[in-house]
Parts: sequence; C-alpha cells; structure tokens
Amino acid sequence: MGTRPEFICPTATMAKPFLKWPGGKRWLTQYVKELLNDRVYGTYFEPFLGGAALFFALAPQKAILSDINDDLINTYVQVRNRAQQLMCRLKEIPVDRRTYHRFRNLDPKGLSDRAVRFLYLNRTAFGGMYRLNKLGLFNVPFGGGQRTPEPLWNQDLLLNAAKVLKKAELRTADFQEMLSEAKRGDLVYCDPTYTVAHNNNGFVRYNERNFGWTDQERLAETCKRLCRQGVTVLVSNADHADVIRLYRPAKTLRLVRMSTLCPQSNKRKTTTELLLFFNPKTGRV
Repeated sequence: MGTRPEFICPTATMAKPFLKWPGGKRWLTQYVKELLNDRVYGTYFEPFLGGAALFFALAPQKAILSDINDDLINTYVQVRNRAQQLMCRLKEIPVDRRTYHRFRNLDPKGLSDRAVRFLYLNRTAFGGMYRLNKLGLFNVPFGGGQRTPEPLWNQDLLLNAAKVLKKAELRTADFQEMLSEAKRGDLVYCDPTYTVAHNNNGFVRYNERNFGWTDQERLAETCKRLCRQGVTVLVSNADHADVIRLYRPAKTLRLVRMSTLCPQSNKRKTTTELLLFFNPKTGRV
C-alpha cells in the first residue's frame, strides 16, 4: 500500500510532555489510541500544539506541528535543538518570588533566552497557566510550593522530548494555513483552546485573541473538507449542543474526566468534553 511512513509504536518512546499545560490532553491519549486501533497513517498534523500530549504518545515518524503562539513554538524548536544547554541554564536559576517576577518582566530577544524564560515561567507559575493580558504581557502569579523546573532534568523530560521532536517540523501558523498541506492517508488532531467551565459563552485562545465562533466555523469546515479528501481528523472540543451541530456528521464521543481548574485536588469535579471523529473510511462527509 505505498511507502507512507508508519507511526512508531507508542510504547517505543519514553517521551512525555515537558510543559504543564492547562487543558492538556494526557488523559485523552489512551482513548485516541484505542480509537485509531493501530491503523497506519502518513504525516501527523497537530495545529494547536499546547502540551503536545498526543504527539508524544503516538511518536510519529513524520509530523508537522504548529501553533499561533510564537513563544511556544520557539520553545519546542529550542528543546529539539539544544535541550542540554537549556537544562544547564535552568539549573542555575533560583526559584523564588523575586526571581520569578524578574523573569516575568523580561523581554529577551535571543531565541534560546526566550525558551529559557518560557520554560522557567511554565514550571514556576501558578498552575502552569499561560495567560497574556490585552497588551500581550504574561501576567500569571508565582506558583510557589513544589512548582520547580527540576522535573525537566530529574525525569529526563527535555532530553526524551528532544529525541521525538527530531522527526517533527515546527511552525508558527494559523491552523487553516497549516492543514492545507494534509493529504489522503494523513492524520490530524485539533485541540482548539476553549473554556469548558463556560460552555455557553466562550471559546478562548490562550493568547490575547479570542477563539470565537467564527474560528469554530472555519475549523469545522476545514475538518469536513479534509475528511472528503481522505484525511482522518480528530477534534477535542467543548461539550455543547451547538458544537455537535456545527461538526455534524462527525462521530461524537462524550468523555468524562476530572477537572483540573481547581488547585485543590479534593475539590475537583468531573467534567465532560467532546472528541469528534471524522473517519474518511465511513464516507459520511
């Protein structure tokens, strides 16, 4: 059946997400692997990269990863290219409130410097949140407690991630631009940022722009077009009746998980999210 590259078996890598990312999809990876059922795909596309949990779980031989957040993509590029140097620099930075605020107020120009700042803030900010104000400035408070970059080297998170990222192309791009390159036999996973706690009124990107209903419509039309072209598409989304109608006729799976929005684990409640599956083999789109 041609020479399209197969995915590496998920058990063949020890790579895990190195970012603590709100809305991360580590909990979803097992559902997706069961749904895909060891089928062979060509290029893997993930245009809302975030913490890249599914990418690391699948460890594809060929991937194109992107996001509109340039600092995020630069961090992945720097981890791929110079993980060891990043770790050496991070080990020298103390973790305290004063240092945190100093880094939060920095605006480094060097690509490596930007990645160090990003990783440090991600591992020391409250809840690992990434939030920019209307001026585009990072404004998450200091996390304290056990919030530290040490797992990046103690657990080999950066080194293992770098090995898998060697097989990936990384870009800063809007999802529509990047997905125009997907071809028959490829696999696409989309995880647009949305506010699960406020399903009735908002879908929010994690930068200063909103991911509004117009963006949802663009994404839904893109997914349907890709499916007609023979591309398998998976989309995580808010559990909302309007979302189900918009993405119809995708197969809709409602998944239950524990919400991580509350910092106190004993007070967290269950929440539901949708996994929308466009399967070109069914011929439904």
